[in-house]
Amino acid sequence: MSSRTADIDFTFAREVTVRTIVEALATSGWSLEEPLSYMVNDTDLYDWQSTTNDHTGEVLALLDAPEHAKYHVAVCVYHGQAGTGGQLLFFPHRTACSFSPTINRRSLPGSAGFTDVSWYLHALVPPLLALGLEGYEARDIGS
Repeated sequence: MSSRTADIDFTFAREVTVRTIVEALATSGWSLEEPLSYMVNDTDLYDWQSTTNDHTGEVLALLDAPEHAKYHVAVCVYHGQAGTGGQLLFFPHRTACSFSPTINRRSLPGSAGFTDVSWYLHALVPPLLALGLEGYEARDIGS
């Protein structure tokens, strides 16, 4: 049986912060998942941590800290109304990030094996435009 992975890579005209991305996505129904899952890849181990949402400010400050600008950082987001979410992975220097639908991945209607990438694009792209979104590349790959 094959499994699928999907991701959408976003590029920005200028550096962005995790906080500004999370705040922009909140305008279209996205929020940080409870428990709040995050990662700073300063050891090349992709060691995910979790905490409660009452530590949101601290976690966003940690992810956006200047000393972490050269590392990958990530946070999980969730769209409560749609019942889906995933991981936002920010690349070093924060001019690009990637979204992977890892929480209740939406399938393409009539083609359950494929991710409904268009739904994710519709839910993610509009709020990111104001932050200088330059482009995106979306893929849905079977293995």
